[in-house]
Amino acid sequence: MFPDLVVETWGELACFTRPELKAERVSYPVMTPSAARGLLEAIFWKPEFSYVITKIEVLSPIQWVQVRRNEVKSTINAATVRDLRADSSRRYDVEADRDQRSTMALQDVRYRIGAQVVTAAHAGAPQEKFREQLRRRVERGASFSQPFFGCREFTAFFGPADSSKAAGPISRTEELGVMLHSIAYTPQGERYRWFRASLVDGVLNVPLQPLPDDAVAMPQAPWRATGAGA
Repeated sequence: MFPDLVVETWGELACFTRPELKAERVSYPVMTPSAARGLLEAIFWKPEFSYVITKIEVLSPIQWVQVRRNEVKSTINAATVRDLRADSSRRYDVEADRDQRSTMALQDVRYRIGAQVVTAAHAGAPQEKFREQLRRRVERGASFSQPFFGCREFTAFFGPADSSKAAGPISRTEELGVMLHSIAYTPQGERYRWFRASLVDGVLNVPLQPLPDDAVAMPQAPWRATGAGA
């Protein structure tokens, strides 16, 4: 019913980690829809609506850079945090848990995101209201939290797309493999939904529907949902 909302975003570094390569992070060559959705939600979000990413245009040449960083090896969950709070004598030794890892990241990135707003049944307001609120925040450069490109230290800047000065997408076409489409949060846990991504003349078009659940093999371990013990 409405034309896409368009936001341009850019930054010095980005890493949109491929799920099959996590110990040593390797980025997809382009921004993923889930990362684009997270960026828009950092600018403006309310529980009355959600964003649907329709396309991502790559405006700068794809450049790679290798970064080595000190990280911790362990993942602290909610149960560990509760134990640490309950026993003040317990300490988490960062130095003993430190590890150096390599990240294959992207350098000097710039994207143009196209998105739609989908209101929930309890919204109580039309789509136009939320669309205008997003536009005003983008024009002012206002955000609820600092947007980032995959890793929090990779800061993302944003602004409105200027059609009079807009650069076109890069001339590049390639298959990107299976990419995360969206995450469904259910009482049984998280459900990851995927799609087969292709960059065509610098544009990643995102289908409305992901691949069927049986089209992508996933681990059979129990999914971790939010809540007690998560």
